[in-house]
Amino acid sequence: MRLETIRRRWRNATAFQRVQVAGWSAFVVIDLVIRLVTYGDPTISAVLTLISVVLFAGAALLLRAFYHQSVFTQDMSTGTALRVIGASFLAAFLVITAIYAIRQAMGWDIPAWRPMQEYFAPLIYYFTVVCGGSFAYFWVRTDWRRRAEHQRAVQAEAEALRAELLQLRLQLDPHFLFNALNGVAEEIPEHPDAALAMLRQLCTYLRHSLDSIGEPVTTVSAEADALAAYLKVQEARFGERLTAHLVVAPDVRQRPIVSFLLQPLVENAIKHGTRRHGLRLTVLIHGAGDALHVRIENSGTLAERTRPSRLRPGVGLPNLRRRLALHYPLRHRFALREGDRPISPGAASREGDRVVTAELVLEGAPCSGW
Repeated sequence: MRLETIRRRWRNATAFQRVQVAGWSAFVVIDLVIRLVTYGDPTISAVLTLISVVLFAGAALLLRAFYHQSVFTQDMSTGTALRVIGASFLAAFLVITAIYAIRQAMGWDIPAWRPMQEYFAPLIYYFTVVCGGSFAYFWVRTDWRRRAEHQRAVQAEAEALRAELLQLRLQLDPHFLFNALNGVAEEIPEHPDAALAMLRQLCTYLRHSLDSIGEPVTTVSAEADALAAYLKVQEARFGERLTAHLVVAPDVRQRPIVSFLLQPLVENAIKHGTRRHGLRLTVLIHGAGDALHVRIENSGTLAERTRPSRLRPGVGLPNLRRRLALHYPLRHRFALREGDRPISPGAASREGDRVVTAELVLEGAPCSGW
C-alpha cells in the first residue's frame, strides 16, 4: 500500500520536484560513498552524511529565499552569476565549518589527512556542489518562467482569437436583412404565398446563422442548407435578374466545415456580379481525398468585385481570409480568377459575359477556435 502511494505521488509530482528528489538522492549516495572511502567506518560515515544532508537542506532553503530577492528576478547576468557564486561559497563555508567543528569534537579525524586538507578539501567539494545546484536552480526557474510566459501568451492569443472569431461571425449584412424584409412586405398584398415562402427561407437562414454562433464547426449539409435558403431569399428579391445553382456532392455532406464560411463569398458574388443579362451564380461543393473543394462562379469581373466603394468594410474577402487562417492554418488555398466561360459543368453563360471564379480548397478538419 505504501509503495503504491509512493508511486502515485511520484506520477503526480512536477518535473522540478522529481529533479529535486533525484538530486538529493544522488547527493546522499555520493556523499556516503566518499565518506566510506575516506573514513573506512560505516557508522561515522552514515552519521556525518546525515548531518551533512540536514545542514545542506537548511542552507538550500536559505539560498532559495535569498535567490527570490529582487536582484535575482532577472535572467542570468554577470552580476547575478557573481552573487550566486558568493552566496554558494558562503553557504558551503558555514556548513563545512559546522561539520568540521562536530568532527573535531567527536575526534573523527580523516586517516592520513592533514588538518588543512580535512577542512579545505571538503570546502572545495561542497562549494562545487552548492554552486552547481544553484545554477541548476536558476536554469530551471528561468526555463519555467519562460514556459509560463509562453503559456500566458498562448492563452491570451487564444482569447483574442475567440473574440475575433465571434466578431467575424456576428457580421451579418444589415442591408440584406432590411431588403429581404422589405421584399416580404411588398409581396404580401398580391402574392401572399410567395411572401410566406420567402419569409420561411429567411427564417431558415437566420436560424442557421444564430445557431452557428456557439458552434463554429458544422457539416457541409447544414452549411449548404443555409446557403440554399439564402439564395432562395435573394432569388425572391431579384426575380429573373438572378439565377442560382447549388450543387453538393453526396459524399461530402457529412464532412465538417466552418459554419457560415461560404456565405460571404456568395454574398459578394451576388452584390458585385454583372446583371446586365441577369446574374448567373453557381456554387459547386465536392471532395477529393481529404480535401474539400468549393467553387463559386458568377457573371462579372474582378475589377467590379474589388472596387473599394462597393465593399463593406470588415466583411467579404478579408473576413474569409482571416477565418481561413484561424481555422485552417497552412491547410487551405484560395484563389480568384476571371475568364471568358465558366469552369463548372452545366453553368449558364452568355456570349460576351466575363465569369469570375472563386476556388477554395480546405484540407482536413477545421480547428474549432473555441
